[in-house]
Amino acid sequence: MEALDIQAIRATLPHRYPMLLVDRVLELEPGTRIKAIKNVTINEPYFPGHFPHYPVMPGVMIVEALAQACAILAYRGDPDAMGGRKLFLFAGIDEARFKRQVVPGDVLLLEATFTKGLRDVSKYAVRASVDGQLACDAQLTAVLRPIPGAV
Repeated sequence: MEALDIQAIRATLPHRYPMLLVDRVLELEPGTRIKAIKNVTINEPYFPGHFPHYPVMPGVMIVEALAQACAILAYRGDPDAMGGRKLFLFAGIDEARFKRQVVPGDVLLLEATFTKGLRDVSKYAVRASVDGQLACDAQLTAVLRPIPGAV
């Protein structure tokens, strides 16, 4: 079981501010499951325009944070993908449900479990929660593709 700090996350994911949405990995079993966190702050770039008088994290950003957790799981499970040689791309989002608003000050717990895969396509069961309360759950499908010309 691994844990990753922000430097290890930055070495794994190609994302950077303002799109890097995973702050710490608490538990990681490469290729199997991950538990990570996103600290939600008022300084997020979407809050000034997403209900300025009552800031709520957009559902698409919660799903993106979950997808980034899946990407860490996939990259760490495939040594050939590390170093930006492959991209983890969305292929589908199924059964997404939002149960609780996520607001500044929340610590969003991101959990993903690999459920099945075939060649470069993989499926994950994901859930995001705050203080034990479910915020979102879904099934994500993604592809891990080589970047043309990447070494």
